[in-house]
Amino acid sequence: MFRRLKTSQLVVDLALAVVYFLIAWPIEAVLVQTGAFGWEYQLGSAGQVIVGGFIAALFSCSLAVRRLSPLLALGLAWVGALVQMGLGRPPSFSDLAIFGVLFATAAYGSRAAYWAGFASALVGALVITVYLFAGPSFAGGGLTWQTLPLALMTLIAAAFALGLSWTIGALVRSAIRTRETRVAQQRAEAETAAEQERVRIARDMHDVVAHSLAVVIAQADGARYAAASDLAVATEALATISTTARSALADVRLLLGQLRHRQGDGPQPTIADLEELYAQVRAAGVPLLVDVDPAPPGEPPAAVQLAVYRILQEALTNALRHGAPSGAVAVRLSWLPDRVELAVRNPAAVSASGDRPGHGIIGMRERAQLAGGRLEAGAEDGDFIVRATIPIGGPA
Repeated sequence: MFRRLKTSQLVVDLALAVVYFLIAWPIEAVLVQTGAFGWEYQLGSAGQVIVGGFIAALFSCSLAVRRLSPLLALGLAWVGALVQMGLGRPPSFSDLAIFGVLFATAAYGSRAAYWAGFASALVGALVITVYLFAGPSFAGGGLTWQTLPLALMTLIAAAFALGLSWTIGALVRSAIRTRETRVAQQRAEAETAAEQERVRIARDMHDVVAHSLAVVIAQADGARYAAASDLAVATEALATISTTARSALADVRLLLGQLRHRQGDGPQPTIADLEELYAQVRAAGVPLLVDVDPAPPGEPPAAVQLAVYRILQEALTNALRHGAPSGAVAVRLSWLPDRVELAVRNPAAVSASGDRPGHGIIGMRERAQLAGGRLEAGAEDGDFIVRATIPIGGPA
């Protein structure tokens, strides 16, 4: 029933109500000078002051709470109007508060207050017309055939004035809703962008760390077995571990810098770095066969190069970690005029089925989709195959 308002809004509304009361009370107190308008004249001057103050207070209170509780303000305004008519008093300065209350019901009220304000505008116009022409004869002559045109004009004018206040409030309500919707949309877009950025960084972190650790583990196992028989092989394996770890550390620092400072993407791997990737896999003891036919036509877009590199990196990492212990890994790249097709095939181990894809396959599929392509991965004829098609010139 009550809305949340800022302290400044409450202070402004209360100050406005006090000023309004200080103006309306003297006007109400001296309004009735004769007994022509009702029995109030019999109260005397003191009674007029008290009754005028009471009516002015009702309308002032409706102004004070019009934004805090529009429905309560509408009720107070109706009470003030009914008391005013019950005492036979004519319309006065205090009634101007009704316009502010109707505006507030449409602009700030709940659904019930919104439609209650609309109904009050129509009913209020009818009530004031009937009161003026069928009650105390302020218009002169009461409601007759001669005064009927004037009564209709009064009804139309009152409905227009009260309805205009409500309509302006409804327009303000629409503007407020539009602004709130726009703010909510901007907030949702910002949250979506932040989530996409987190997913991108998590995907990059997974690609870098998973591949580097797979190479390090393979080299460490090889160095352990070779340490007793061939010290040179063990030394070479340790050197590969050191190089791979430094490269991974540099990539992780770059990703953490992007996460901390929200700067640009920074340098990203391209197809020129594929040879180094192949060398790392071969150094881990995996026979790797690479077939590139046809070669890239010129310089492919950066987004396509990044997608190809990351997909190959993750596919080779999966082959290194989950593939069969023996058997070659075959990589095929076809750079066609409008797309690039890649396939990675390795002997499938028992755990290398595509029935329950892990984060690696999900990440590869996301990268292909972000580049406008598609990716399929699964077991086929005893091998595990990753196939991807990425359009050249597709969305980044």
